[in-house]
Amino acid sequence: MPDNSKPSSQGFSTRAIRVGQEFDPTTGAVVPPVYLTSTFVQDGIGGFRGGYEYARGGNPTRTSLQTLLASLEGGAHAFSFASGLAAEDSLLRAILKPGERVVMGNDVYGGTHRLVNRVFVPWGVGLVTVDMSDLDAVRDAVAASSTHVLWIETPSNPLMKISDIAALAQIGHDAGALVVVDNTFASPYLQQPLSLGADVVVHSTTKYIGGHSDVLGGAVILNDDELAEKVGFLQFGVGAVSGPFDAWLTVRGIKTLALRMERHSSNAQAMAEALVGHPALDAVYYPGLPDHPGHDVAAKQMSAFGGMLSVALKGGSVAARKFAESTELFQLAESLGGVESLIGYPSEMTHASVKGTALEVPDNVVRLSVGIEDEADLLADVLGALPKS
Repeated sequence: MPDNSKPSSQGFSTRAIRVGQEFDPTTGAVVPPVYLTSTFVQDGIGGFRGGYEYARGGNPTRTSLQTLLASLEGGAHAFSFASGLAAEDSLLRAILKPGERVVMGNDVYGGTHRLVNRVFVPWGVGLVTVDMSDLDAVRDAVAASSTHVLWIETPSNPLMKISDIAALAQIGHDAGALVVVDNTFASPYLQQPLSLGADVVVHSTTKYIGGHSDVLGGAVILNDDELAEKVGFLQFGVGAVSGPFDAWLTVRGIKTLALRMERHSSNAQAMAEALVGHPALDAVYYPGLPDHPGHDVAAKQMSAFGGMLSVALKGGSVAARKFAESTELFQLAESLGGVESLIGYPSEMTHASVKGTALEVPDNVVRLSVGIEDEADLLADVLGALPKS
C-alpha cells in the first residue's frame, strides 16, 4: 500500500484527497474510519499501539488531519486544535514570556487582538499595532524595541489590506522576530506563507479549510522542530484538541478545497467588479480590483484573490445596517468561508471587541463572504438590497 502521508511532488488537489487518507487495511474502506475512542489498549505497560495512549495526546483521525495540513502548507509539523483562537493561544504560549513584545497588524481579526490584548498583555506581554501594508512603519515599529513576534494577517479582516509576506518576513527576521501569518482568508490553496519566508502559519480551519459551516477548529503549521515540540506539548498539556469527528469533518472539507476556492474567488471577483462605482457605495475593498492598493502584491503572492470582500456605504451606519439586514441569499451571521454566502456588520459583530479603539472598524462597512452559489443569483441579491441612490 502506498504511503500517502509523506510529502511528494504531487499537485495540491491530489494531496488534498490522498495525503494521510490511506484506505482501511482491514476492510478496504476508501474513507478511513473515525476513531471515536477516548483511550487505547496497551500491549503491556507502556506498549503503545502506533504511539497512541489517550485521546488528548493523540488520535489517528486527528493525525490524518495534521499530516494533511502540513502537506498542504508545505510544513514539517501541523497541530490541530478545537478552534482558531485555541491554536493561536497555544502558539503564543509556546513563544512568549512576560516582558516580550508582539507587533501585530492594525486590521487583524478582532478575536486575535482581543486574545493578545486581554489575555497576554495582563500577563506582561507588550503589544503594538501597525499598518502591515506600510513597510516603513513596520520597520520603525520593530526597531523601537525588542520584538519577539511579528503577526501578519493577509488579506486582512475586514478591510482586505494586503501585506507583503516576503518583505515583512525579512524585516521580522532582521529584527530577530518570529514571523507568523494568519492564512485563514486565503487558505493554503491560494497562498503559501512558509514558502515566502514566514516561520509559522495559523488557521481558523472553521472557515475555508472546513468550508461547510459545520465544524469548529484551528491549526498551527511550522517547520522548526524545537518550536513544534513546544506547541505539541501545549496541545497535549493544555488540551484544547480537536475531537475525532471534528477532525474527520475538516478532512472531508479539505478534499474539495481547491474547487471551492476557485469558485469563491470567481464569484467574489464578479461581485467586486459589479459593485465598483455603485452610487450607494464609497468604496469596495477587494484585492482583485486593479486599483486596490495591494493588488500587485496580492497578484504576486496569491494564485487568486479569494472569496472575501467588504464595502463602505455612503449612508453611514444606518445604510450599512439596513443593507446587512436586507439580503436573502447572503445570510446575516458570524463567520465566513462556507459554501453558503454570509453577510456581516463587523463594527457590531466580528470586531465589536475593538470598538472605541484605534482598531475600530468604520461603522459604514459591511463584510461579504461570497459563497459558491450561482453568480447571477448572488449579484441580484446584493444589488437588490443596496440603496438605489
